Amino acid sequence: MAENKDPLKQLKDLAELKDQLEDIQRRVETEVQAGIPQGGSLLASPFLKGFLAGYVVAKLRSSAILGVALGTLTGIYAAQNYEVPNIEKTLKDYLNSLKKGPSN
Repeated sequence: MAENKDPLKQLKDLAELKDQLEDIQRRVETEVQAGIPQGGSLLASPFLKGFLAGYVVAKLRSSAILGVALGTLTGIYAAQNYEVPNIEKTLKDYLNSLKKGPSN
């Protein structure tokens, strides 16, 4: 890189890097607005946690629609106000422990 002293080429490289950084920033902002945590996926989103809570409550109630609505709202509240475990990470850890077998 020390041999490449052409200022015009360096300026073009810097402009390209700036564009790449701006694109990454836009994507991160979009993910944050969508509620997807950094480094996470849809499985780690509060929406899915709320939906799963709603599904569980619906199974316990006779009215499925009311149960899903109540459970979803409860799950969203819990996901926003409490430290809810990351479902994706928990499942991956569990599956990896099954692959390894029982520990001695």
